[in-house]
Amino acid sequence: MNLFQKKGLGQVHPGLNRHLRLWDLIILGIGAMVGTGIFTITGTAAANLAGPALIISIVIAAFCVGLSALFFAEFASRIPSTGGAYSYLYAIFGEFPAWIAGWLTVMEFMTAVSGVASGWAAYFKGLLANLGWSLPTALNGTFDPAKGTYVDLLPILVMVLVTALVLMNAKAVLRFNSLLVLLKFSALALFILVGIFHLNPGNWANFAPYGFGEIYGGQTGIMAGASLMFFAFLGFESISMAVDEIKEPQKNVPRGIVLSLTIVTVLYILVTLVLTGIVHYTKLNVSDAVAFALRSVGLGWAANYVSVVAILTLITVCISMTFALSRMIYSIARDGLLPRSFRQLTETSRVPKNATILVGIASAVCAGIFPLASIASFLNICTLAYLILLALAILKLRKDKGMPQAGEFKTPFVPVLPILSIIICLSFMTQYTKETWQAFGIALLVGSLIYFGYGYKHSEIYADH
Repeated sequence: MNLFQKKGLGQVHPGLNRHLRLWDLIILGIGAMVGTGIFTITGTAAANLAGPALIISIVIAAFCVGLSALFFAEFASRIPSTGGAYSYLYAIFGEFPAWIAGWLTVMEFMTAVSGVASGWAAYFKGLLANLGWSLPTALNGTFDPAKGTYVDLLPILVMVLVTALVLMNAKAVLRFNSLLVLLKFSALALFILVGIFHLNPGNWANFAPYGFGEIYGGQTGIMAGASLMFFAFLGFESISMAVDEIKEPQKNVPRGIVLSLTIVTVLYILVTLVLTGIVHYTKLNVSDAVAFALRSVGLGWAANYVSVVAILTLITVCISMTFALSRMIYSIARDGLLPRSFRQLTETSRVPKNATILVGIASAVCAGIFPLASIASFLNICTLAYLILLALAILKLRKDKGMPQAGEFKTPFVPVLPILSIIICLSFMTQYTKETWQAFGIALLVGSLIYFGYGYKHSEIYADH
């Protein structure tokens, strides 16, 4: 029984259409990253964890994500295969480690889509409440019979819409996504531009009220803020999952990842600076921090615009992540580790139909029935675990295959940067609670059971031997 059978480097698979350019990738990456993190988490993280020093937390989180982005970029140029970290680890470590990375990525994206759908529903309910409208209690919250709520209908409806959109021609859905991303930028640009004229430097006087925090096991401070803001960057890896649909992937995937991550980091820093400059950090423990800050200085019209745009554009995160995850499941099914039905493509637009429907249904069920209070922590711990595997894989790639060839992306300072990435990821993982670790352990157990119960027996690699 060989759990470490490897797949060849850079195997090309026909099927999906190559039509995505660099601009499409940058928009896909930004669309996946800029969402719940910037519109909600910045406020609560500043209020409870780091104060105005949250901008340092953002830089640390961006540095950690940036290291992994460099590894993704080198892998994408040397192993241009759809499936992201799953495909890279399949070529380097073999099948079972690849499956674990793939399973953790599925957990990350599925829960992220559910969480964003729930966040969208919360914004939309607020808008309806202002108009004096509300849904029946039974359909207005996650499963809690004591409160009379059984299912949260709105996030289910938005996932039906998102799934229908992603089932369309991929180029068309990404054009629609691009329009929504530009709308999202307009709201954040408005916030920064009008907010500059209402800054109170005194709000930054107590810059780091919670201190730096602990490198390992801290609950507050800049490092705890960094471990939470890590959530705000998730989705950057969605670019590498669509590699079979990208023109010149060796060049465009690394550029798309690095450029989208750079743009998002600068945007987050500017928004956080203005946010904590307009309102004292102690007042920012609210779910709609950006709109709240504008209202607090009498800019109700700008706050309303930001709220409406947030409602519209949180959908972009759902679209980007559903798009990426359906390609991931298609890739795993193509290798035989998930049922063959998930590799089925539509005849005209070559979209992985059943994989997309699976993502939509699972995300809708999670968002509609299960409360997602600790979603960010669970998302992060799953992501950090497979990013550690990715850092180890870049070390083994260099050991086994040598330096990148001319024209391929080269991660600088190997082995220093991969080792540093592992240390930072472990530091972030220790910031989470026992309950988060228990959920992580259960996820690993379920993933292992699926592999040994189905994947191992149906693997295409073993079928070829």
